[in-house]
Amino acid sequence: MLKPASIFSNDMVLQRDKNITVWGKGEDGRTVTASINANSASAKVKDGKWELTLAPMSAGGDYEMTVTDGTDTVTFYRVAVGEVWLCGGQSNMELELQNAKDGQEILKDLSPECNVRFYYTQKNGYKDDKFWHDEENSAWSQAGPEDSRAWSAVGFHFGVKLARELGVTVGLIGCNWGGTSASAWVDRATLEADSRIRSYIDEYDEKVAGKSIEQQTKEYRDYEEYDRKWHEKEQEVYKNEPGASWDRVQELCGKNLWPGPMCELNPFRPTGLYDTMLMRVCPYTLRGFLYYQGESDDHKPDSYYELFTALIKLWRTNWGDDDLPFIMTQLPMFKYAHDPDYKHWAKIRSAQMRAYRTVKNTGMAVILDCGELDNIHPTDKKPVGERLCLQAEKLAYGMNVKADGAMLERVSFENNKAVLTLKNAEGLEFRGEKAAGFELAGEDGEFKPADAVIEGGKVVLTSAEVREPKYASYCWTNYGEVNVYNDAGIPLAPFNTKEENYKR
Repeated sequence: MLKPASIFSNDMVLQRDKNITVWGKGEDGRTVTASINANSASAKVKDGKWELTLAPMSAGGDYEMTVTDGTDTVTFYRVAVGEVWLCGGQSNMELELQNAKDGQEILKDLSPECNVRFYYTQKNGYKDDKFWHDEENSAWSQAGPEDSRAWSAVGFHFGVKLARELGVTVGLIGCNWGGTSASAWVDRATLEADSRIRSYIDEYDEKVAGKSIEQQTKEYRDYEEYDRKWHEKEQEVYKNEPGASWDRVQELCGKNLWPGPMCELNPFRPTGLYDTMLMRVCPYTLRGFLYYQGESDDHKPDSYYELFTALIKLWRTNWGDDDLPFIMTQLPMFKYAHDPDYKHWAKIRSAQMRAYRTVKNTGMAVILDCGELDNIHPTDKKPVGERLCLQAEKLAYGMNVKADGAMLERVSFENNKAVLTLKNAEGLEFRGEKAAGFELAGEDGEFKPADAVIEGGKVVLTSAEVREPKYASYCWTNYGEVNVYNDAGIPLAPFNTKEENYKR
């Protein structure tokens, strides 16, 4: 009957220097005691559940941890105490090490000595028999050629750098799913509470209105079978026509119906993965969150700030710490080659920057230069993970590191020029003949290319096409050249003073 939560397993990493929460299920009235390295705590089982708190521990290991109710005993082996971070988001956080740039070479020689461990929150969007079976069989793993193949590549590179520089074991909790909106990772109350993001849940409710769970199940199972056959056809098309366009693929295979009908079984539904993934690992004691997401909310970029900040607040509330570090990844450059420049990714980046500026105890890794044209899943995740690590070292550990790219602080307009005052601008340089991506606009709001000159910690913009500039922007585009860097090797963060609030 005694059952600790599935995230407690052999090889787990517990957070150092913080109270350690342990929880699970048991028989009412019994007292459950957890013990590790002379540290123990107890709690009574009530309504089939128990939760206890172990006192903070220093980094170390490997230890044994026992959990007992006096009748049943569970023992976990090779337990380390170190630093624990949750890796949240969608496909670019999910992208597996085996599929990343240099991933196969890294895996060949990978061993536990890298001091990184991983727990992959099982990916199921509906609580059926498979859900409980998969969760029962989930467990922490140590680094190795086979065990690390499906680890988050971003998380891996973050963890390796952090473990090396702190000299402790780093535990990563993968809690992500490709193609997901941030609305999948919050609860219904959060979406209902704000009229600016309520449309996510209202649109879902409209699609399932009047449908029984049996009908929803049939529709989704039919879609799954269609999707399976569709992908078999797709593989044949690419085998015969490697450069086939998406339109050509659908011409030959039929329409791609992803993500399928919205229903209680669809993992992409609003609130779904909050329940079936995030809350299955909450409140495991963490140092903080790493988050890489936003691509799947580009259809509603104007409300992303509200959705994203609501997510940060909710996650911190769930973990009982309003100051828990939250480090976000600003979206890189990207667009499909044949698409027009909708500038919706520019708006998502702007919302992420606004969240960074307005929400306390957050960090932001600027990775504008880490995108690829026509590839929404760039494979070089090392700079992403390492820039996230720099943010963590600065924000969570107080280390004196250069973690930020240059960022606009204020802009002034004088003598037909725009003068940009930047912070983190030490060693600012243009990598190329001249800077790319700067624009100016006058009263009409029509942006034109601008010439840029570095003057100390400032950049001065002029444009022959804009005699009286009123607005300035940098890389306000879905995809474009990035060549302005500071001495930390991090690019200038994008901005648009027409769309955003800056001092003038």
